[in-house]
Amino acid sequence: MQSGVSGSADLASAPLLEVHGARANIRLNRPKHLNRLQPDDLDVLMELFDRIEADPAIRVLVLTGTGRAFSAGYDLGSIAERAATAQEQTAGSAFEVMVNRLEDIAVPTICRLNGGVYGGSTDLALACDFRIGIDNCEMFMPAARLGLHYYKSGIQRYVSRLGLDNAKRLFLTAERVGAAEMLRIGYLTSMVPAEALDEEVDRLAAILAANAPIAMRGMKRAINEIARGRLDEEAADHRHRESMRSAEIKEGIKAFAEKRPPKF
Repeated sequence: MQSGVSGSADLASAPLLEVHGARANIRLNRPKHLNRLQPDDLDVLMELFDRIEADPAIRVLVLTGTGRAFSAGYDLGSIAERAATAQEQTAGSAFEVMVNRLEDIAVPTICRLNGGVYGGSTDLALACDFRIGIDNCEMFMPAARLGLHYYKSGIQRYVSRLGLDNAKRLFLTAERVGAAEMLRIGYLTSMVPAEALDEEVDRLAAILAANAPIAMRGMKRAINEIARGRLDEEAADHRHRESMRSAEIKEGIKAFAEKRPPKF
């Protein structure tokens, strides 16, 4: 199944949703502009995230781009326009809300980095649970060159996932970083030749789709809360106790004893 989301966004370039069984794919779709995100795209992506999370059959989400780049980030013209109008509620805050929504989506997420990732889209990819990139991809966070103080949750994501020193280097130097270095600092989960990208993404997506969905959703939530320093201990403990009585654990134990894959 393939669909876009109608509205004020140009349907020819709006992000596209494809669903194949337990897997959903969202593809950024503005290749002539390196999949640069426009204000209308934010609403489209938020709606797609809601649709994915509302479908219990979907177990994993893959986010990727069309063409030779993952995404060139958020449209700089929109940033300049907002700075001139000095509006209180801006598309900038909407971008932060959208990225945070992706991070918190219940199903596990994979970013398929088919090429370069730049600006705000470095945070969009970082909000995914896993990032698989080709061996000639690169990243670039130009905030310091633009005079932009990045939004707080994005900085927090960089620090919690990549560490203090790497976050400082990427934000404060605004240097381009290649795939090998992206892998070394932990930005990439794995790096593969371009011809092996789909195979590696498919392999990981299949593993995630086959695992116990309720247990994974709960553990993902706890891990993200711990990374932010805001673990809801009572809720996490409740989910743990519930899992010990769940149909998932009964099937998991039975499948292990019978030496077969579990069917969740």
